[in-house]
Amino acid sequence: MSETPLSDPSKVLIVAFEGWNDAGDAASDAADILVEQRDLSALTQVDPEEYFDFQLTRPLVEQGSDGLRYLKWPDVTLFGPDAGDVESPYVLTGQEPSRLWRSFASAMVDHALAYGIEGIVFLGAMLADVPHSRAVRVTATSNDAAIREKYDIEKSTYEGPVGVLTVLSLAAAEVGIPAVHLWAHVPHYVHTAPSPKATLALLERLEQMVGIVSDREELEAEATSWEEGIDALAAEDDDMTAYIDQLEQARDAADAPEASGDAIAQEFEKYLQSRPDRPSSNES
Repeated sequence: MSETPLSDPSKVLIVAFEGWNDAGDAASDAADILVEQRDLSALTQVDPEEYFDFQLTRPLVEQGSDGLRYLKWPDVTLFGPDAGDVESPYVLTGQEPSRLWRSFASAMVDHALAYGIEGIVFLGAMLADVPHSRAVRVTATSNDAAIREKYDIEKSTYEGPVGVLTVLSLAAAEVGIPAVHLWAHVPHYVHTAPSPKATLALLERLEQMVGIVSDREELEAEATSWEEGIDALAAEDDDMTAYIDQLEQARDAADAPEASGDAIAQEFEKYLQSRPDRPSSNES
């Protein structure tokens, strides 16, 4: 298999932000796990006064072990491996900035160039009409032809509102740093809870594509408990159970080896026609 800018983990930057791009905290939790397990060091932090509107992203007050109260300001931190570590990536994570995105993207791209970054993986998670009881779908896209060919993924054709991930991606592309976007699909009917199953799926895809290995045993147990908890809630709600059954049928039909494009389209049309029966508490 040919080399790509993602072939060397030590020259890859993983990016994930809390907020709009991060349903169920799936992406930011994946980034935090990499930072912790790889024992990455903080290389630089942005100035929160410059990039955050504190009425939108408010600081938090916390009680310290010394009994004093401290303010925790929103931040974005670039983490990196120790010299000579050829298996660990760089990680950029924190809250999604609310101001000066063009300046922020320019500054982050400068850091990427300074540390010899050759490829970027953006992690995100979106709310979707998917069942919690099936494998988490992770959509992968890239604007780089070599990356698309190696991993058999598509070029994004999305048009519409975007988060800072896209702003960063396009800024990086302008200086020759290609990227891939990985988006986990999180069930919209459990959007208020963390989604360890989606975090697990993102980390698994990272290992498959970039070779970044992580210890996922604890996360696998959390994902199992998460699914069992939703099963228990659904068992007490007939409407929710019926809705999940519809999602499962649509997903199974789409994933069946013998499913044709027409069959998938028909199943999806049936699902759309049944959407008025979805639980009213989940209406957007």
